[in-house]
Amino acid sequence: MRHALAASAAVLAFAAATSARAEEGMWTFDNFPIARANQTLGVNIDQAFLDRVRLSSVKFGGCSAGLISAEGLVMTNNHCVATCVANLSTQETNYAETGFTPRTREEERKCPGGSAEILTGIEDVTERMHKAGEGPNGEELAGVAFTRARDAEASRIESEACGDATDKRCQVVSLYRGGQFKLYTYKKYSDVRLAWAPEDRAATFGGDLDNFSFPRFAIDAAFIRLYENGVPAVTPTHFTWKADKPVEGQPVFVSGSPGATQRLLTMDQLASVRDVVLPMDQLIASELRGRLIRYSEEGERQAFEAMDPIVSLENTYKRGLGRMRALTDPGFMQMKAGAEADFLQRYAAANASGATGPWGDLTTLQPTLRELYPAMALLEGGTSLGTTPVAGGSQLFSWARTLVRAAQERPKASADRLPEYADSRLAAVQTGLFAERPVYPQLEQVRVEWWLSKTREWLTVDDPRVRTLLGNESPEGLSARMIEGTRLADPAVRRALWEGGLAAIEASDDPLIQFVLKMQEPSRAVRTEWEEKVQAPTDRASEALAAARFAAYGDSVYPDATGTLRLTYGKVEGTDVPGQRWGAFTTFGGLWDRATGAQPFVVAPKLLAAKDRIPADTVLNMAVSSDTIGGSSGSPVITAQGEIVGANFDSTVLTQRNAYGYDRNVNRSVIVTTGAVTAALRDVYGMTGLLAELGVR
Repeated sequence: MRHALAASAAVLAFAAATSARAEEGMWTFDNFPIARANQTLGVNIDQAFLDRVRLSSVKFGGCSAGLISAEGLVMTNNHCVATCVANLSTQETNYAETGFTPRTREEERKCPGGSAEILTGIEDVTERMHKAGEGPNGEELAGVAFTRARDAEASRIESEACGDATDKRCQVVSLYRGGQFKLYTYKKYSDVRLAWAPEDRAATFGGDLDNFSFPRFAIDAAFIRLYENGVPAVTPTHFTWKADKPVEGQPVFVSGSPGATQRLLTMDQLASVRDVVLPMDQLIASELRGRLIRYSEEGERQAFEAMDPIVSLENTYKRGLGRMRALTDPGFMQMKAGAEADFLQRYAAANASGATGPWGDLTTLQPTLRELYPAMALLEGGTSLGTTPVAGGSQLFSWARTLVRAAQERPKASADRLPEYADSRLAAVQTGLFAERPVYPQLEQVRVEWWLSKTREWLTVDDPRVRTLLGNESPEGLSARMIEGTRLADPAVRRALWEGGLAAIEASDDPLIQFVLKMQEPSRAVRTEWEEKVQAPTDRASEALAAARFAAYGDSVYPDATGTLRLTYGKVEGTDVPGQRWGAFTTFGGLWDRATGAQPFVVAPKLLAAKDRIPADTVLNMAVSSDTIGGSSGSPVITAQGEIVGANFDSTVLTQRNAYGYDRNVNRSVIVTTGAVTAALRDVYGMTGLLAELGVR
C-alpha cells in the first residue's frame, strides 16, 4: 500500500488555495498520509496501525461500526440498528421503548436482511477500467456504450476476484471521479444479530430539536454480533475498549464508510446542486414528512409504524438544510471559487492552448442535467446527487421492482445486464429480497400515494410517462388498489416469483408486479437518456479533470467519499464561532439538567431510574474536529494505540457543508463516549456479560 507523504510545494499550494487544515481529508487506507498525521497530532502511527484499524472496522448497512472483542462483538449507533429493532419488535413487544437486553448469546436475535463487511484487500484496476472505455480500435466510446462497457468490465473484475464465494464481496470503486479505480475485497457476514440496544429515548433525547447540533445528551450506541456457521465469529483483530474520561485536545482517529461527498465538483456543477437538486429534495422530503406525521397521529399502531421513517426523513431534511446553507454562504463559496481558480491557473500553464478543457465540457452539460434530473430522481433514482426516494421508500415497491428487473436482466450475459444485477451482486440482491421483514400496508400506501402525487406534480399531468403510470386512476385510488392487492409481503411469494423468472413475472396477476412491469419502458428510457446525455459525458470529463488534478497536485489530494472505508483524524475540542460556541464535552449531569419532562426532553424510564448510580461528571458526548459526513454514523473513534473511545453519531448543521468542502472552524463530529456506554451497560441495563467480554470490571 502506498502513502502520499511528501509535503511538496504543490501540496502546500493546494492547501493554501483551499484553506485546508491539517485534519482535512477522508483518506483511503492505501494512500493515508502517515507522516502528516503524526506531525499534526504528535503521535507515532505506522502501517501496522493502519492494518489493524482496517481489519477492525466494519460496514453495517449504510453505517459504520467497529469490532470490540475477539468473539464478533461490534459497536455501532442505535440509529444504525433502528430498522433491525423495528423489524424485531411488535406493538406489544416494542424494543424501541424497552431496549433490547439479551442476557445470553442464545437470546441475541438475527437482524432480518442484515449483513456486515470488513475490508480485507485493495487492488489497483485503473488501467483495465480506463481501457474498457475504448472501442476495438482504440477510439473513445461515448454515451451509453461507454457506461455499459465500464459497468461490464467492473462486473468481470468482481467476478474474477470473488467467483461464487458466499463469504466474500468484491467491488470496483471509482475514486477521484474516474481518475482511479480500485478493487475492494470484503469479508462478508450474512448472519448479524442484535446484542444490545438502549431505549430509543436514551439514544434520541432532544429529538429533532437537538439533531445536528451540540451540546448533545444521547447514548446513541448499540451492539451487534457477527456470526459464522451459527456461532459467534472469531475476530482476533479488534479495537481495545477504553472507558477512561476523555481529555480535551486528545488526538483521535475516526474510521468508517462516509457516504458520497461532492468536493471535487466544479463550481458550475455545484450551482446545479444548489439550484435544482437540493430544492427539489427538500420540498419533496418536507411533504413526505408531513404525510407521515399525519399518519402517525391516527393512533398508537400508526405511531409505532411511522416512528423510524419519520426520524430518518427528519435527518435527511436537516442534512439538506445544512448543505443548502453552505452553497448559499458567500464566504464558503468564495473559498471554493479560490480553489478552482488556482486549479484552472495551473491547468492553463500546463496547456498552452488556453482551452478550458474538462471545465468547459462540464459547464456545457449542466442545462441538460437540470432538465433531466426530476424525471430521473422520481422514476429511477440512483444518482449520486440527490436523496429523493423512488416510491417514497416503499418496501413493497422495492421488492416488486427488484423481482421485475431481475427477471428481465438475469437471462442476459452478466456483462450485458444493468450493473446492480451482475453475477457478482446477485447474492446481495437475493439476501435483501428474501429477508423476512414486517410490512405495514397502510404506511406503504401513504408512501406510494405521495410518490405518485409528486411525480404527477413535477412532471405534469400531460407528460406521457405520468399517463403510463396513472392511466385513468388517481394517486389515491391506484396506490390503494396496488397495496391492498399485492401479496409480496409474503417471502414465499417473492421466492416463487424469483425462481419462476420472467415467465412467472409476466403471468402474475399481482397488481404491484403488473404496475412495475408497465412502468419499465418509461423508467428505463429515463435511465438510458440520463446515462447517454449526463452520466457518460460527466464521467468522461471528470476523468480528464482527475488527470489534470493529478498533474497539478499529485495524488496527495484525497478523493471524494464513496461509501467505502476511509480514515480521518482530529482532536477532541469545542468550537467558538458564530452559531457554534460550546466546549468539548457534555455529561450525565447536563442530561439531568436539560430534562424538562416534556417531549422531546423526556429521559428514558430505565435511564432515569439509574440516575443515582451514574456519577454526574461522567462524559456522555464529545466533539471532535475530524472530517466526517453521512455514512460515518457508527464510526469507531480510536486513539493512536488502537483503543476505542467512542462512536461517531452526528455532526452539526454547519458541518453539513462537509459534502462540498472542509471548514475546520465549524466542522465538528459528535461522539458518544465509551464511558457513557459503559455506564449504560453497567448501571442502567445490567449487561454484565457484555462488560466482562469487554474486559470491564
